Amino acid sequence: MCRNIHTLHNFEPAATGDEVHAAALQYVRKISGTTKPSKANAEAFDRAVAEIAHITGHLLEDLVSVAPPKDRDVEAAKAKERSARRFAPA
Repeated sequence: MCRNIHTLHNFEPAATGDEVHAAALQYVRKISGTTKPSKANAEAFDRAVAEIAHITGHLLEDLVSVAPPKDRDVEAAKAKERSARRFAPA
């Protein structure tokens, strides 16, 4: 599950609200141990996702980096290449 959480800091363009929400959702899913909460837990689950996304947004706004921003397309190509090498037939 957590493999879907990607670094969101220091990218150009900056992380979108949807990306932050997706990361928060994956985090809550991981720590709660469920991908879909029961009706009894849905409110707490959704509230946790919203609060974590909100705080994550603040964190990303406040972080400072002296490194140049990374390009999303370049990083995606690197990840694809790593994956191809990792899962290439022997």
